Amino acid sequence: MRRSTLVLAAVVAIAGGAYADSELVIAIRYLQTEGTSHSHLYLYREEGKLLRQLTNDNSGQDVAPIFDPSGETIVFTREKPHKVIEYWIIKPRGEGLKKLDAAPSWYVEAKTSPYFTNLEPETESSPEPGASPESSESPNESPTPTPSYKSPDGAFELVLREDPNDEVDQVDMPGHGAHYILRDLKSGTDTPFADLEGFEGAFGILHEKQNSERHFLFDGKLRLAFFDLHLNSSDGTTVFALDLGRKRFVRLSPNWATPFPLPGESAFVTFTENRYVPIPGSKKTANCSYIERWDDKLNRIRYAREKSAALCCGMSIYRPGVTPAVITLRRTAD
Repeated sequence: MRRSTLVLAAVVAIAGGAYADSELVIAIRYLQTEGTSHSHLYLYREEGKLLRQLTNDNSGQDVAPIFDPSGETIVFTREKPHKVIEYWIIKPRGEGLKKLDAAPSWYVEAKTSPYFTNLEPETESSPEPGASPESSESPNESPTPTPSYKSPDGAFELVLREDPNDEVDQVDMPGHGAHYILRDLKSGTDTPFADLEGFEGAFGILHEKQNSERHFLFDGKLRLAFFDLHLNSSDGTTVFALDLGRKRFVRLSPNWATPFPLPGESAFVTFTENRYVPIPGSKKTANCSYIERWDDKLNRIRYAREKSAALCCGMSIYRPGVTPAVITLRRTAD
């Protein structure tokens, strides 16, 4: 068993589960008050335990770490001044740090794993849900039918109806979506979003970037849909998880959060953005980003030091015995 050298101040203990042996490598740039802050690699257990800091070189920014398909090594990019790019390899135990002559082909070809977004596909090949060909071609025809989305198990339907007499329903702002319906198809009951626990507002339903027809996250015990909502000019847009089974909304961030499914697990991770985070030891603030994990009860773990101002510059998860074995977020240092 690997020996941990550093431990988070608060560790959430979780017994068993498909992720028991899963590990995350994250490029984290902890922001400091003076001088240049540097991105280094940190290795975590999926349940939140920090195992070790893998790199500490300050000649550049260590970013975009990715586990190889076997989980035995991690390749990352070191971005140095004057646009010098280097590729390095290291083992999860912190051994075997070595500069490579070139990046392995699997590293170059690796892409960010599927995630949920509010961005529309670059090329739309089909009309919006519920729209007929006639309504998409002619604005003078009858209004577009109310969009609705049925869950993969056929147990729920989301009906995104709006009230034309409600001014809030005409703008993406808090309170929008109060007339949306969570329909329980087994019991035949309709619940307005406004009556759900945690409702602040809901605007658009998110879809998977790589599959615009996927609007639900059903893995293990998860029964979720995600909605965005514009808050204001300072806080921007946020994301809520709609927990269908518990009929509640959970806000995933004060600002934006991008959900990444973990297929085969009752959990997902988010690339979470926080604005105006205080930089320790100063009166300055910064826009920060973190990796966080959410379980089936929507309890959260953050992979970072407590009360830190930090930037996530890439992440990779190795999950032995689970498909896919590697989950990746590719980002570069600012």
